[in-house]
Amino acid sequence: MKRVMIMAGGTGGHVFPALAVAEELRLRDVEVSWIGTTHGIEAKLVPTAGYLLSEIKVKGLRGNGVLGWLIAPFKVVKAVLEAGSLIRQLKPDVVMGLGGFASGPGGFAAWLMGKPLIIHEQNAIPGLTNRLLAKLADKVLTGFPDSFDKKIDAEWVGNPVRKTIEDLPMPHLRQTEKSGRLNLLVLGGSLGARSLNTFVPQALAKISADHRPEVIHQCGSKHSDDCRQSYKDAGVEADVKEFIEDMAAAYAWADLVICRAGALTVAEVAAAGIASILVPYPYAVDDHQTHNAAVLVDTNAAILMADQDLDADVIANTVRRLDGDREGLLNMANAARQVAKMGTAAHIADICMEAANG
Repeated sequence: MKRVMIMAGGTGGHVFPALAVAEELRLRDVEVSWIGTTHGIEAKLVPTAGYLLSEIKVKGLRGNGVLGWLIAPFKVVKAVLEAGSLIRQLKPDVVMGLGGFASGPGGFAAWLMGKPLIIHEQNAIPGLTNRLLAKLADKVLTGFPDSFDKKIDAEWVGNPVRKTIEDLPMPHLRQTEKSGRLNLLVLGGSLGARSLNTFVPQALAKISADHRPEVIHQCGSKHSDDCRQSYKDAGVEADVKEFIEDMAAAYAWADLVICRAGALTVAEVAAAGIASILVPYPYAVDDHQTHNAAVLVDTNAAILMADQDLDADVIANTVRRLDGDREGLLNMANAARQVAKMGTAAHIADICMEAANG
């Protein structure tokens, strides 16, 4: 039996693509182990999915101040040693990094130990860790085309999406079965999005009750009370959720999505085939979410709204316009589906198997 070690953590944007790959590896009778941290979303999701999670102590380097930068090298060396110890213990045939704090030390340890190293960069603009690991990796994979400098031999494979989402019916088949009010899905990501929690309820209050969309709003655990209060203050009914377990069902229900532009969300919206309003997180490193959004915006599959320009009137007017043009909404959904790169998780699993077999 072959063994693959996955390094991914921090947010759902890293963990869910990694879980999609892990499931494909499991179907190939591969033993999957996982390196993550105690403070990321992986601490809950990975064991629940049935995978062994080994934790190392590491945090990001950005924004830690002068003292943080002075002690950072010692913390990194310690994390590399911890990762190396786990690699010796678990004996993987291949080590694969899909982002998050654990990927850096784990990837460097794998390279030092001569293990085949594969990395996958989800975002259109690579993060610091993957820019460094790309020079060491045996295989570099990307979620968007032309993410890396041409000096790096990278393969554009797309972003792994859960199979239940890829298997959803085509947009026109879903839309023909629907009538009545618009179904609006609002996604703040695993950490939530405060501006969406504030302005979407205010916007919907400006739409007459008989034309107001049905709403499911995923807001993250930290902001759930504030989000519910925002809807209550606005006099708008909404199904507010901290976390959505069955994203495929949520996407199947939705006619329109308002969301951030994380790499995973963009990939899922494309795979599901849904019209979207994308509001990139304004403090994302290197503004990578705006670059992520471009793949849908440039093909008329999505509308881009800058977070700093967000207000209730802009959202309300856009939702009204889209609701009044259901054919245009379907055209956006079809355009999104055409952009999607399907079967990525299976393709990455095959690449892992090739590396494992030498």
